[in-house]
Amino acid sequence: MTIKSSQTLVTEALKEIKTISTEEAFEKFNKSECNLIDIRDVRELEREGRIENSNHIPRGMLEFWLDPESAYFKQGKLDLNKEMVLFCAGGMRSALAAKSLKDMGFKNVSHIDGGFGALKQSKFKIT
Repeated sequence: MTIKSSQTLVTEALKEIKTISTEEAFEKFNKSECNLIDIRDVRELEREGRIENSNHIPRGMLEFWLDPESAYFKQGKLDLNKEMVLFCAGGMRSALAAKSLKDMGFKNVSHIDGGFGALKQSKFKIT
């Protein structure tokens, strides 16, 4: 049995999804053109802080919270017509998550290059 490595999955995902910079994300966020979604674990948020006014959806619940057919769907949490901009700590989980949303049928999905590590060095406010 051959198992693909997590790095292989991330590399494949990066070929299929849109990656944006922290500057592009900041511009979209300030113009209210996107849902900025933090998929990190709640312990990471407690330890590292969070981007002010971002949405937190744990990686393990992302597909369920955004699926209107799911019992876990969060009605009204996000504007499903806006771009879904995902980030994690470094960009690997968000790449996989963005591909998953794309596979679900979301057309306007991206993830932030460098994740929260890069966002801490950008114009975003950390709370």
